[in-house]
Amino acid sequence: MNANDGHQRATLQRIAHRVMRERGLEPDFSPAALAQVAGLKPAVPQGNGARDLRALPWCSIDNDDSMDLDQLSVARRADGGAVQVLVAVADVDALVGKGSPVDAHARTNTTSVYTAAEIFPMLPEKLSTDLTSLADRQDRPAVVVEITVGADGAIAASDVYRAVVTNHAKLAYDAVAAWLEGSGPVPAALAAVPGLDANLRMQDEVAQRLRESRHEHGALELQTIEARPVFEAGEISDLRPEER
Repeated sequence: MNANDGHQRATLQRIAHRVMRERGLEPDFSPAALAQVAGLKPAVPQGNGARDLRALPWCSIDNDDSMDLDQLSVARRADGGAVQVLVAVADVDALVGKGSPVDAHARTNTTSVYTAAEIFPMLPEKLSTDLTSLADRQDRPAVVVEITVGADGAIAASDVYRAVVTNHAKLAYDAVAAWLEGSGPVPAALAAVPGLDANLRMQDEVAQRLRESRHEHGALELQTIEARPVFEAGEISDLRPEER
């Protein structure tokens, strides 16, 4: 390995760190935040009036290799052709107290920041990929957003509450999209859960209703193209367009 290996990536990382600080953001976790996470254990998913929704066919849909699973979804029929959509969000608050070092970092950055050379996560990896991740077949505390969507795509009712949930299938975007479009086979993890295929089609049905309602109300969909650098041995070898 020569002295120039990794030079371009290292340079971009230094620039990213500098720009983060210039924007009032924190590129690194403080020693206090790291010490806080080191002493944490998984939250016990019970008590506090949380509803037990583990029997519902929850699933996650994310990238193939994602471990920080922060959202699950499920749907169920309601009266008058309406559908209830439930979205479970990882309950980080069950482990991270208000005003704590980890909370202070998250409040400063407000989100994970993605750059070409480095990702600056809002939460330490042990929290996002382990302790609070809505991992496959794990009982986890969550905050559930429940939305009732009418046959016309209008929001008829909503609610927010704490619950205990279980991710019954870890799915990937591309595989689910291909299956829904009829261009790919049913994913194995999906087929292994009775009734999940019908539930995902119900969720897709609601998504179509909402999309049609947005268009009827004048919503715009803007597609942009960004260049993503490809690194080999720390050097930029290509720039690939990504449509968003």
